[in-house]
Parts: sequence; structure tokens; C-alpha cells
Amino acid sequence: MSGQSITDRIAAAQHSMTGSAISKAVCKATTHEVSGPKKKHLDYLIYCTNEMNVNVPQLADTLFERTTNSSWVVVFKALITTHHIMMYGNERFIQYLASRNTLFNLNNFLDKGALQGYDMSTFIRRYSRYLNEKALSYRLVAVDFTKMKRGIDGVMRTMNTEKLIKTLPIIQNQLDALLDFQANPNELTNGVINAAFMLLFKDSIRLFAAYNEGVINLLEKYFDMKKNQCKDALDIYKKFLYRMTKLSEFLKVAEQVGIDQGDIPDLTQAPSSLLEALEQHLASLEGKKTKELSADNRANTLSNAVSSLSNTGMSFSFSSSRMDEKEKQQALEEEQSRLQALKNQRLKEMSMQTPSASPSTQSMGSANNHTAGMDLFTNTTSPPSTNSMPNLNSDLFDLQPAFIPAVQSTPISTASSAWGGYDALGDLLKPTVTVHTQAPIMAPHTGSKLLASDLDSSLANLVGNLQFGGAPGKKSDMQWTQPGEKKLTGGTNWQSKTMSSTTAWSPAPLPPAAMPPAAMPVPHMVRTHTWTHTHSLTHSDIQAPKYT
Repeated sequence: MSGQSITDRIAAAQHSMTGSAISKAVCKATTHEVSGPKKKHLDYLIYCTNEMNVNVPQLADTLFERTTNSSWVVVFKALITTHHIMMYGNERFIQYLASRNTLFNLNNFLDKGALQGYDMSTFIRRYSRYLNEKALSYRLVAVDFTKMKRGIDGVMRTMNTEKLIKTLPIIQNQLDALLDFQANPNELTNGVINAAFMLLFKDSIRLFAAYNEGVINLLEKYFDMKKNQCKDALDIYKKFLYRMTKLSEFLKVAEQVGIDQGDIPDLTQAPSSLLEALEQHLASLEGKKTKELSADNRANTLSNAVSSLSNTGMSFSFSSSRMDEKEKQQALEEEQSRLQALKNQRLKEMSMQTPSASPSTQSMGSANNHTAGMDLFTNTTSPPSTNSMPNLNSDLFDLQPAFIPAVQSTPISTASSAWGGYDALGDLLKPTVTVHTQAPIMAPHTGSKLLASDLDSSLANLVGNLQFGGAPGKKSDMQWTQPGEKKLTGGTNWQSKTMSSTTAWSPAPLPPAAMPPAAMPVPHMVRTHTWTHTHSLTHSDIQAPKYT
């Protein structure tokens, strides 16, 4: 069976609905897929053990529950997940396991329904016994032998004789349970058992390194021990030699299944003369007649044995450190790869959401980079300005081809009153006289000159040009003269002075009026002159226009 089963998906969905992220991660790590637990699920569970608000007993109980499954794949992966957390998780996880009266009860486990069920069930039973022994060792000594400090000033090298004799058998029992896994290369045929074997290999290196240092400390103290202590120490040393042989066989299997040769330490046994010297010393303490070595010979034999075991210890420590560094480097590379993947994904999302050139960038470029800007009131171009309206041919308006500015649609002749509406900037338009040459309704001609025969004709032209669409002018509500007042024309030959296109008079300030819907400005500035109405006109009030 390969891949996640429907049962796995249903279980994960149930835990998602209940909001239990830990239970969901455990289910994901222990699926029916015939491969080792995925690293991302293991990393999450390790992270959970370091969070103080996480219920560690709940995590452990969830793993125990998974071991009650009938599938060897689920049970095996639950054991692997537990072992992984014991090795790399927070210490309070293994503390909780050590506090339990019972752990894994899989001595009778057998999966008869799967192709590899019989073979894998055997390794499940052996593997569960090792994990139980590992937790028991922590309960007895309150320390994990695979994590303790090593070296000359390490825990096992500085331990006193009495405590050392009690501690070394505990290490022996844990190492025995590990070596009893007894998997040969032909049986390591799938990703599940291979993952378990790799964890056991790492534990064996660290565990034997602690064991070796304890034996070195034991030998250095041996000739100063009491008789009973020497007897126990000799028995420990003999068992140590036997386990060293079994460990070498275990390491050969590791080499055959593809573990890096540099990660496999070298085992160097102490000379056999050391065992003879230890037995002779114990016999002499028991009062037996035996040939005992001289002090010099005994010292040389002990020195050679300690040197050999020290070389073995250095080799194991180096292999352990090498594996630690490789794990750190691998974790760093995986983290960098994950960050790079997230970065690439983010860049891809941004490229999908953002056009090649953003509208804000285009509008800024249109306003600042065009060589000429459109004047709202003339057909001529003017130098670009930060306050000017962008050119209607700019990229900003190209984004909406159907967009037509309203300022182009309505002629100024549609003003509803003599005072007009509002110009494009919101200011009140002044009453104007549109320049024309032929008819009152014709559009202004920019090159003509204003010639009025008299004041009456000028006022008549003004009123006529303020009508809608050339219709007959309706008398304006605004009166330029008082009712009944005699109009003074200044004579039949009176003429106004010719004004340039820039001649204008400012009207008296008026309150703003509402802008009629139809009154919209056009981008043309008409040449006009303006009369200021303050009181009834008299002959003396008429003055020549001032040029500005």
C-alpha cells in the first residue's frame, strides 16, 4: 500500500474540525504510506514540545493510540515518531514517558493482513522494547545517555566508583535492547524500517560513546577498588567486550545499507593482556594463589588498554559530532530552500497581481515627462507643470480608451446668464462679450479686432451672444441701465479704442452661483472685455479702457 488512505484523510479532517493541530500532525506523521514520517510533521511536533502551553501528555497519548492500529505501517511510524521526539524534542517529553508505569505493549503485535506484515511485526516488537528500555533508563538515572556531556570532563569520566558500578549496567541493558533489533541488509527493504534503523544507528554511536567512557573510568579505578567492587567491575568489563563485538556487526550492516563511511567509527579493542591482569588482581584479593603481574607491568598493560579505548572513544565522538554537523547543515540547507521557495512563490503572486507598469507610475510619468502639457483654456501647448492636467494622450488615459473628458463637449455660448457659470477651476465666470466679425452667433476669431460703432451696438451684441444656440435673445433679467434713464452714446461717431486680446476688467466680487447642468467649460480662452456695473451710466462715467 502506498499513499495516504481514505482513513488517514478522514482522521486528519476530524482533527481539523476539532481544532487539535497536534493530533492532526500525529495522524499526518503516521499515515498508511510506506515511507518514513515526513520531516515537516516531525519538526512541528518537536516545536510543540518546546511550547509551554502544549499538553505533552496529550501528545504522548495520541502516539500511544496510534500504536493500537492494526496496520504495521501506522504502528511502526508511530514508534519512529516517538523515538524522533525523544531524541530531538524537549526533555519534558521523555520525562513524561519515564513517569508512566507502562509504555508500549506490543510484545504480541502481528499484522497478518499485509504483504510484509509478518516480517515487519517482528521488528516492531523489538523496536518497542528498545523504546521502553530507553524511557526506563531515564527513569533510573534521570539523564539521557545519548545526550550527556562526553570527554575527559564528561559525566561518565568523572563519576565516582559506587555510582559508576550502578550506572554502567543500565547502559548495558539499553544497548542490548538496541542491538537486539538485528536487522540484516536484506530486511531493510522499505522506507519505514530504514527510518527506524537510522535512528537506532545514531543512538548506538552516542550510547556506546558514553558506555566506553564509563569503562575507561572503571579501569582506571579498578586496582584501587574493594573486592566486591572489583568483582562487579570485572563482570562489567567482560560484558563490554561482548557488546563491542555485537556493535561491530551492527555497524557493518549500517555500512552495507549506504550510511557514509565517515560516519561509522572504528572499534579498537583493548589488548587481551588487560583481562588477564584484571582476573589476577581479583584472584589475589580473594586469597587465591596466582601469579600476579608486577606493578610496572600492570601499569603498562592498563595504560595500553586505556589508550586503545580512548582512541575508540575519540572515533565515536568524532562520528557523533560529524553527524550532528551534517544534521545542522542539512537543516540549514532545507530551511534556505524553503525560504527560497516561499520567496519565489511570493514573487510569482506579485507578478500575477501587478501589471507591468502600475497606473500610479504611468500617471507620474505622464505628468512629469511629457515635453508639453495641454492648456485647459487654449489650443496652444505650454511647458509641463506639476500642477497642470496631464496630456489627454498620456498613458493614464490610454488605460481607458472610451474615456472622453467633459471639458471638450460644451461650448461657452450655452451659459444660462450674463454672469455665466463656473470655469474649469471652479471660479465664477465674468460677463463677457464674445468677439465676432459677421454674425452675433459666430464663434470667436482669435485674430480679429473689436470694433463697435457705439455703446448701443456693443450692448446689443453682448445680449445677443449670451443666448442659447443662436435663438432670439430674451431680455436679460439684469438691467444695465435704470428704467427710464436716457442712454448716452457719446455721439454718432464715437468709437471705442481697439483692445488687444489681453484687455480685461475685473468685475465686482459676487457670491458663487450654482452651476447649470448644461454649462460646461471648453478649453478655449476667448478674448473679451468686461464692463463693471456699479451705478447708472452717465457720460462722465465712460472712460477709456486701461491696458494690462
